[in-house]
Amino acid sequence: MSKLLERIATGDTLLSDGATGTYLQYHGLEPGGCPEHLNAEQPELVRQMAADYFATSCDMVETNSFGGSRYMLKKYGYGDRVELYNRLAAEQARAAAPNGKFVLGSIGPTGEFLAPNGEATEQEMHDVFVEQVRGLAAGGVDAFCIETMSDIGETVLAIRAAKQITDIPVIATMTFDKGKRGYFTMMGIKPGDAARQLDEAGADIVGSNCGIAIEQMIDIIAAMRDATDKPILTHVNAGIPKIEKGQIVYPDTPDHMASFMPKLVEVGANIVGGCCGTGPDHIRAFARMIRG
Repeated sequence: MSKLLERIATGDTLLSDGATGTYLQYHGLEPGGCPEHLNAEQPELVRQMAADYFATSCDMVETNSFGGSRYMLKKYGYGDRVELYNRLAAEQARAAAPNGKFVLGSIGPTGEFLAPNGEATEQEMHDVFVEQVRGLAAGGVDAFCIETMSDIGETVLAIRAAKQITDIPVIATMTFDKGKRGYFTMMGIKPGDAARQLDEAGADIVGSNCGIAIEQMIDIIAAMRDATDKPILTHVNAGIPKIEKGQIVYPDTPDHMASFMPKLVEVGANIVGGCCGTGPDHIRAFARMIRG
């Protein structure tokens, strides 16, 4: 068993980091810029981001590799640098990690749809994930975090790619919206069904991230806990974004979000952290609430 899974098995509630994109944008990433390019061009910024999150006393940080697939990087002209950018992302987070802390290799959606909804074949998408997995593994991640997924088929291919070429644990999380009939991914998957299918696909940890506010995330994690015995991770947005004076604003303060953390843990979350709009101040508030 990996050290991360061993730690979860002790019954401790683990704390993850906050948003990568929000941090980088605050520190100069231009709108529409490629975050993964910073792994090569501004490595000191990427290392500082990891260090700032570890300084909050969180147990793990994610790599700056969410859009690190060939499909995504080729839009910026970097499609031939997949393994390089992912390896650098992992190495920079690892360089900032204190002893006993963990690095999660972030793998986001490819931005492509599997046939017949799109043009990507299963083999092509599988191979795209293999490239990213190889780079992150070479950089020394403790787990892969396949996140913000809507299509269970794409997610299963990512899990399969990681499992086929490494023995590193896999986290898989999906994003849900609330409609008239409850919570569903964009592709129509319910939280409980998602948890079961991710479990069956071989994910070591399942969960949900992004898309909704923390009050709604409590409902989703409860539904997932009813469907699986696997550990559950959740990264929660700082509320639903809105536009104020031409700027995207996330309304939920650190203290507001932290007040809901005990309930999120009560309904079944083993690892909690922040997603879009959150930063080190949010994670410090989560730590105070969870650990006293």
